[in-house]
Amino acid sequence: MTSDALARNRFGTSAGAPDFAGLEILQPDAGVPDGATYLSARPEHVLWGRLPSRADAPVLTIAAGDQVVIDTVSHEGILPDQGQDPAAFFAGHGVPAAAVLEDARQIAATSPRDAAADGPHVVTGPIRVEGARPGDLLRIRVDRLVPRVPYGVVSNRHGKGALPGVLPRSGETVSVFAAVEERGGSLVGTLPRTEGGPRDVAFTLAPFLGTMGVAPARDERPHSVPPAEYGGNIDIRLLVEGTELFLPVQVDGALAYVGDPHFAQGDGEVALTALEASLRATLTFDVVPREEALREFGEVAGPLVRTPEFLVPTGLDPDLREAMKKAVRAALDLLQARWGMDEHLAYAYLSAAADFDISQVVDITCGVHARIREADFA
Repeated sequence: MTSDALARNRFGTSAGAPDFAGLEILQPDAGVPDGATYLSARPEHVLWGRLPSRADAPVLTIAAGDQVVIDTVSHEGILPDQGQDPAAFFAGHGVPAAAVLEDARQIAATSPRDAAADGPHVVTGPIRVEGARPGDLLRIRVDRLVPRVPYGVVSNRHGKGALPGVLPRSGETVSVFAAVEERGGSLVGTLPRTEGGPRDVAFTLAPFLGTMGVAPARDERPHSVPPAEYGGNIDIRLLVEGTELFLPVQVDGALAYVGDPHFAQGDGEVALTALEASLRATLTFDVVPREEALREFGEVAGPLVRTPEFLVPTGLDPDLREAMKKAVRAALDLLQARWGMDEHLAYAYLSAAADFDISQVVDITCGVHARIREADFA
């Protein structure tokens, strides 16, 4: 069967299997719009467990302002504690072989990864953006996010998560399969209330990429888990379609990458992962020159998100209290630089009108982000 035929394949409704009828599978190269710049997630275009460094050669070079269609692959279902065989793992949950992604199988079978030293995430890239220089900001606009498969996994493993040493109680990985279904005209994730019971818990999907970053100015590839000033595994669930991420460029060409796709996540991501599942992302990469960036936002030292409603500065630190302090400092600096607000008045505004949310507490480096409503300064 060809890739195009696989993309048109529908799940059956055999007894005991989730009902996935009517939902497409986006295999590599299938269903890509004519004329689009496309980057697959085949093994030659990804890193597994590490992020690109300045020493990595780009797998794609684009001009500033170009739009790229990028496939991403979830690590859930391909890891050693799940058998490192996605076809077998997902077959155990009623998924037919034709609905398991070809690139996921290839990565699990051929991509090098040191299970003891590397992280779990698969990242696609790096992408060189011509004209990006240290001191500039790379703007990544999220144009479209499409599920490649109608299922995902939430995992708690190795005593990690918000309750390490308590859950998982068995001490072994617990991977919860979540089917995606169409209910009331929209896609929802589904779970049972008891193991083996009917899938009568449904929650709204809000797809986003947990990992979006640029290469740091060093030759060693960073571990894929902790986020840093260059982005990486920031897990900010606000980065849905129609939003933008600004990252301080560290090296010429930026060397951008994306991965860790999610279908849904709650702030905190307490179990260790959220609903992890593969996405096809359409993203536009642009460069904000340093002088313009300073006028717009001041000195941006880490990831900055913009939604249609909010500017979202961030704070990152292994200590959650320190991450909170850094988020407050970043928010104060933004208010002073963008709107000329006196520090004590900006502090008062943040206390009265801004929300500070926990991005995640499970990725070694904790994340906090502030939501500053731009309409308040119209």
